[in-house]
Amino acid sequence: MTETLPFRKEVPLEETWDISDLFISDKAFYQNLTDTIESAKAFNVQYINQMNDIQIIEQALDDYSEILIQLDRMANYAELRLSVDTANEQSQTLSAKLSTSYGKIASELSFVISEIIALPEQDLNELINTSKYPHFLTKVKSKKAYELSPEVEKVLASLSPTFDSAYELYGTTKMLDINFEPFKHNNHIYPLDYATFENEYEDNPDATFRKTSFKYFSDALRKYQHTTAATYNMQVQQEKIEADLRGYDSVIDYLLQDQEVTRDMFNRQIDVIMSDLAPIMQKYAKLIKRVHGLEIMGFEDLKVSIDPNYEPEISIEESKQYIYGALEVLGKDYLKMVESAYHDRWIDFAQNKGKDTGAFCASPYASHSYIFISWTGKMTETFVLAHELGHAGHFTLAQNHQNYLESEASMYFVEAPSTMNEMLMSNYLFKNSDNPKFKRWVIGSIVSRTYYHNMVTHLLEAAYQREVYNKVDNGESLTAPVLNQIMLDVYGQFFGDSVKLTEGTELTWMRQPHYYMGLYSYTYSAGLTIGTVMSQRIKNEGQPAVDAWLETLKAGGSKSPVALADIAGIDIRTDAPLKSTIGYIGSLVDELEKLTDEIEQD
Repeated sequence: MTETLPFRKEVPLEETWDISDLFISDKAFYQNLTDTIESAKAFNVQYINQMNDIQIIEQALDDYSEILIQLDRMANYAELRLSVDTANEQSQTLSAKLSTSYGKIASELSFVISEIIALPEQDLNELINTSKYPHFLTKVKSKKAYELSPEVEKVLASLSPTFDSAYELYGTTKMLDINFEPFKHNNHIYPLDYATFENEYEDNPDATFRKTSFKYFSDALRKYQHTTAATYNMQVQQEKIEADLRGYDSVIDYLLQDQEVTRDMFNRQIDVIMSDLAPIMQKYAKLIKRVHGLEIMGFEDLKVSIDPNYEPEISIEESKQYIYGALEVLGKDYLKMVESAYHDRWIDFAQNKGKDTGAFCASPYASHSYIFISWTGKMTETFVLAHELGHAGHFTLAQNHQNYLESEASMYFVEAPSTMNEMLMSNYLFKNSDNPKFKRWVIGSIVSRTYYHNMVTHLLEAAYQREVYNKVDNGESLTAPVLNQIMLDVYGQFFGDSVKLTEGTELTWMRQPHYYMGLYSYTYSAGLTIGTVMSQRIKNEGQPAVDAWLETLKAGGSKSPVALADIAGIDIRTDAPLKSTIGYIGSLVDELEKLTDEIEQD
C-alpha cells in the first residue's frame, strides 16, 4: 500500500519556508492588524476632503502606500500560513480575521481614488507630470468614466471581503470537503487527494493506472459539481453587477481595465492559439499515443511524459546545479537572489496533508518573495522552480527600483519573467547533452510542462471563461450542466478527433482557482509569448539582450505591458511574437517526432 502524506508537523523543517521575516508570530500579526486599522482611521481624518493640492496629494500617497504595504504584508502572511495546511484552525481563524478587517481598512482609504479622480483634468495632468507615482495616477485617470460617487465607492470597499467570499468558499470545498476514495490497482490500494492526483498520478506511465485514478478523482469531483457551480456563479454575477454599475460594456471590458490591454489583444491571444496552435498540439497528442502504444488517446493521457521511464530523479540539493546553471546568464545579483531563496528558506518544498495544490510565488513588498511548491523528486520540478524563481527575480528587482504603487506589473505581463526562466532552463539542458534520449526528454518536458501547462491548459481556461462571460453578459446564470458543456466544447474544438474526451473531462473547470482571479488565465500565453521571444534573444544576442531584460524587470509596474515589452525589444501590438512562439512550439514537436524515429530505429 502506498504511504499517505505526512501531517505538516511531521515534515522536515528544512523543507519548509520561514515566514518570520513577515511576522515573528501570530501575536505580532494581530497587533499589526490593530495598528493598521488605527492608521487607516487617522489617515482618513487627516486627508479626507483635503486632496485638492498637489503637495498634499503627494504626501497623502506616501502615507497611503505605507498602509497598503502593511495590508499586503498581512495578506501574504495569512495566505502563506493557510496554504501549507488548509485544515489548521489557527490559520483559518487568522485568515478570517484579516478578511473581516480588510473591508474596514479599505473603506477608510476609498476616498483617495475618488478625490484624485474628481480633480479638474488640468490639475490631474499636472499631478501626473510631477508625481513620483505617474503610472499609478495614469491608471487612476483611465477609470474616471467608470468611477461612482465617493459614498458608493466607500460602500463597495467595505464590502470587499464579501466579494472575495466565493473564492474562499471554492477553496474550502476543494481542499476540505471533497472526500476522495482510495482505489485498487494491481492488488495495491492507493490513497487519493488533490495533491497526489495532480503531482503523482496524472502523469503515471501506466495507462490503466491513469485511467483508474482519473475515474476515481472525477467521481469525487462530480458529487460537488452543483455546489461548485453555484459558488462560481456567485463570483461572476458579482463581477457582472459591478461592471454594470460602473458602466462597462461587458464584464470582460471591466476585468481587462487593470490589465491595460485592449479587448482585441485579449481575443487575438485566444483566437490565434485556438486556430494555429491546435493542429500542433493534436500532432503532439498523436505522437504520445504512438510512443505509448495507446489504442485510444484519452484526455487522462495528455499529461504523461513522452518518456517517463527516462526522467531522472532529483533531490532538492541536486536541483541547485541546474537552477544555478540555467539562471547564471542573468548575472551575479540575480543568482545571489536565487541562492538566498534556497539558503534562507524562501521556498516551501514539503509534501503534506492539507497543503494546497499547484505552485505560486508570493512577493510581499515588506520583505522578500516566498515560493510554494510540492517537491516530488521529478526532474520536471526544476522547470516549476525556475518558473517561480522568475516571479521572485522580477519582484525583487521591481521592488528594489520602484515604490510600492509603481512596483507591480500588469497582470498581462506578470507571467513573462517566470516562463522566460523555464526557457532558460531548457536552453541550459540542451547545451549540456547530445544524447538523443535526453534531448527528447528535455523537449518533451518543454512541450508538456512549459507549453502544454502554461499555454494550452491556461489558454483553454481563457477560452472557457470568454464563453462564460458572454453568457453572463446575456443575462444567463451558470449551472453545472452549462459549465460542463462549455468545457467539453472548448476541449473538443482544440483537440478535434485526436483525443477522446473521457467522462470527467467536462469537470475540469472545477479544478481551477484562476476563475476567481479575473481574466488571469489567458495572460499565461501572453507571458509565454514574451518569454519565448526574449529567451531566443538572449540565446542569440547575449549580454545586450540580458541587459534589456533586466531593465524591463526593474521597471516593475511603472509602465504599461506594451511599454514594458518595448524595453525588451518585443512589439506585442501585433500578433508577430505570438505567431513566432507558436512556430517555435511546432518546431519542437517536429524535433520530438524526428528524435522518436531515430530512437526507435536503434
